[in-house]
Amino acid sequence: MRNDFRSRMPATQGRVLVTGGSGFIGRRLVAALVAAGAEVTVADLKPFWGSSGGPASAGGRVHFVVGDLSDLAVADQAVQPGTDTIIHLAARTSVLESVKDPETTYRNNVAVTAGLLELARQRSVRTFLFASTNAVVGNVGGAVITEQAPLRPLTPYGATKAASEMLINSYAAAYRIRGVSLRFSNVYGPGMQHKDSFIPRLMRAARDGTGVKVRGDGTMIRDVIQVDDVLAGIFAAWRSDHTGPVILGSGRAVTVNEMVETARRVTGVAIPAENAPIAQGEMPAVKLDISTARALGYAPTYDLEAGMATVWPDFAPDGARTAGDLDAAALATEGAR
Repeated sequence: MRNDFRSRMPATQGRVLVTGGSGFIGRRLVAALVAAGAEVTVADLKPFWGSSGGPASAGGRVHFVVGDLSDLAVADQAVQPGTDTIIHLAARTSVLESVKDPETTYRNNVAVTAGLLELARQRSVRTFLFASTNAVVGNVGGAVITEQAPLRPLTPYGATKAASEMLINSYAAAYRIRGVSLRFSNVYGPGMQHKDSFIPRLMRAARDGTGVKVRGDGTMIRDVIQVDDVLAGIFAAWRSDHTGPVILGSGRAVTVNEMVETARRVTGVAIPAENAPIAQGEMPAVKLDISTARALGYAPTYDLEAGMATVWPDFAPDGARTAGDLDAAALATEGAR
């Protein structure tokens, strides 16, 4: 990893719970936590090691809870007495699925967050770090998004994240749990082979010799952030005494067309692009002010081309090791020390 996470992670007085720890961001985070010497509980619907096997606990410093956190028994097992920090990544994240099935999105996002917060209160958890989104503010046109923007989500997904942020704020005020809502921009990086966001679609198109569909005319503006920069932002917020929302992005606005051109340079493949209708809930522009995060010590290191270059090896047809293999190897190595 490009960032030195050993020196960035704060000292903890107990175990760190990572919900969604078997997912794209979660696997990377758990590997960084173990490398930094943390005691970790991973809670997820799917096993961390998948079908490839692996060491049971990375030298006894990782405990795995497999199950649905909406099940009170699973949540009770995950938030063990002595847990110091909860990093809550688990969520139903599809915007389109939230429009089709808002009730399930609510149950998985808001109800689970409420249950974890209550267990945090009962078990004296000090810090609750929450993976939120800039979708909580809805369509602001071409304005730069700050943490002070009103919460006006356009979809059930955005609304569940906004509701969770309000719950976290209330527990911070009433029970002195330090709650931080980390509003991630579009995250990409190694380990995205099974994701369906735009950058992995570009990588698959380059690998398979196919094309991609570009919504609208490709001038929609986005802020995309490499996953190791996200981890650095999580650690910066964790080290600080900040409470409330923090925007984590690259601070660089790029168009969809620029993403396509960058992918062509990185892969060396002339990826065909076809225009398609803009989907419901799409924001025309996402431009972020990351000054709050910078004030906490956050400093993103990847530009778009360097970041995409970390994704392509997972897709390139040359037999390169996958990011999942590398994460597993990192945990196994730490467990052997």
